[in-house]
Amino acid sequence: MKILVCVKQVPDTETRIKIGSDKKSIDATDINWILNPYDEYAVEEAIQIKEKQGDTIVTVISVGPERSVSALRTAVAMGADEAILVKTDDDAYLDSLAVAKALVSVIKELEFDLILCGKQAVDDDNLQVGPMVAELLELPCVTFIADLKLENGKATAKREIEGGTMVIETSLPAVLTAEKGLNEPRYPALRGIMMAKRKPIDERQLQYIEPKIDVVSVEYPPTRKGGKIVGEGAEAVPELVKLLKEEAKVI
Repeated sequence: MKILVCVKQVPDTETRIKIGSDKKSIDATDINWILNPYDEYAVEEAIQIKEKQGDTIVTVISVGPERSVSALRTAVAMGADEAILVKTDDDAYLDSLAVAKALVSVIKELEFDLILCGKQAVDDDNLQVGPMVAELLELPCVTFIADLKLENGKATAKREIEGGTMVIETSLPAVLTAEKGLNEPRYPALRGIMMAKRKPIDERQLQYIEPKIDVVSVEYPPTRKGGKIVGEGAEAVPELVKLLKEEAKVI
């Protein structure tokens, strides 16, 4: 079996983001870049399938600048077999469709039985690339999967929905996007980290794809007003209710 996992390098969620001088991007100085957390679930699921079934090759593929190699090496250290970087310029902006097209331009040349992605990237939260890749490849797509079983050329996936669980069966190949709870991503072992450092990365230069979306500006969220202490115990309740009605206007 051959599994492709689409991954992205993103800023660490604990990184303090600064807006760039152009007011349309972030300042990449001093940012700690990591493998997108939702993509870790996709990588882990591919590795678990490999461990269960054997005779499986897991290939991770990413679109991004040269620094994205570190995210690919993290996936390899976890247990992926091969890595492909569709290389962009450091300051290149690609919207979700452009990323999907870049991925598909390489995926079309590869053999695969299953494509896994994280449900979203934590930097832009668009939740679009996985379904777009499926559409461009004319493949079935199941998003937000929290459980997966493969059998007889079919995938059975569970999705958590409001008030219950949805079970979907699809033929393979297909594109599936991973939700938190699908598994528990492993920490790369020292041996895996050392092997990943020596692993060759298949780098391919991206042919320019014009984005359909233009970022007009990036702004910090408005500063929150400070809290107000209205008293203590039951005696503070009347004043609290009054402020919730007259100032906050929430009741």
